[in-house]
Amino acid sequence: MRVLVDGDRGYLGAVMVPVLRAAGHDVVGLDVGWYDGCDFGAQPDGYEQRTGDVRDATPEDLDGFDAVIHLAAISNDPIGHLNPDATYDVNARGAVHMARVAKEAGVPRFLFSSSCSLYGAGGDAPVTEDGEFHPVTPYGESKVMAEQGISPLADESFSPTYLRNATAYGSSPRLRADIVVNNLTGTAYTRGEVRLQSDGSPWRPLVHARDIAAAFLAALEAPREVVHDQAFNVGRDEDVVQIRTIAEQVSEITGAPVSFADGAGPDARNYRVDFTKIRTLLPAADPSWTVPDGIREIWKDAADRALTADDFEGARFVRLERIRQLAADGRLDISTLRLR
Repeated sequence: MRVLVDGDRGYLGAVMVPVLRAAGHDVVGLDVGWYDGCDFGAQPDGYEQRTGDVRDATPEDLDGFDAVIHLAAISNDPIGHLNPDATYDVNARGAVHMARVAKEAGVPRFLFSSSCSLYGAGGDAPVTEDGEFHPVTPYGESKVMAEQGISPLADESFSPTYLRNATAYGSSPRLRADIVVNNLTGTAYTRGEVRLQSDGSPWRPLVHARDIAAAFLAALEAPREVVHDQAFNVGRDEDVVQIRTIAEQVSEITGAPVSFADGAGPDARNYRVDFTKIRTLLPAADPSWTVPDGIREIWKDAADRALTADDFEGARFVRLERIRQLAADGRLDISTLRLR
């Protein structure tokens, strides 16, 4: 297929594009470029890369594509809290706009990168795709709004699918330091301690970035009737764990002791997720990475790339710090989250 991947130069996109291309698909990227230069190793190349904001996309931009994979988003809770309305504008209204212009352009498939964060304060019982939404952050709310805005567009000519990713982890050419496994492992490497920001009690579903890419590929290639207007939790049951368990795994593998940040307490985000549906309907999405595998991968790449604490904790790998840097440099309008 000819596939447009928006957000191709971000954390997940930099992992997903090579997976799609290796499967024989013709990929074109579209990215606003916020994280250009924030590199952690060699970047994917050899494909067409366009620069632009998904909120400005037109049907003409999407002419001739067989599918759109929509990854572009304000990527985490701290940025969402910085400017909730702009987060809704990008993650919800921007996503619906992208779906609408894709439909107008005659693109038959639209894969939306959603998140298990929309379950929010879900409690201790595993949540299926039919479960209630309890988002506790603007980021989680924006994913609910996007799914609810895209679904009415579904018809015989336009088939959206919603992949609700568990909390991602793993190395990437555009590494993120602000997601839990990466953060704990990177801090163990750069600071010699596994530093928890909460009391470690909340539950989190986890999934490696490469397994997310495999899930999108499986959905892209699945029969239409299997994925049409359907949501899938993306992850594996074995990796629904408490944060303290992740910390213990990082400590065991790296030898760094566990510590708690000042004021560390409970986290309102607490949810367990059921992955039966994707395992049953999309067997090609079978995850192959374990959390210990991911910890070892990040540890090795950190050593190979001589990762420093200043880099790991700064604008290169922390999304909120990058946004603040772009704003301080006069390159980004915080009120709209648009580049100047």
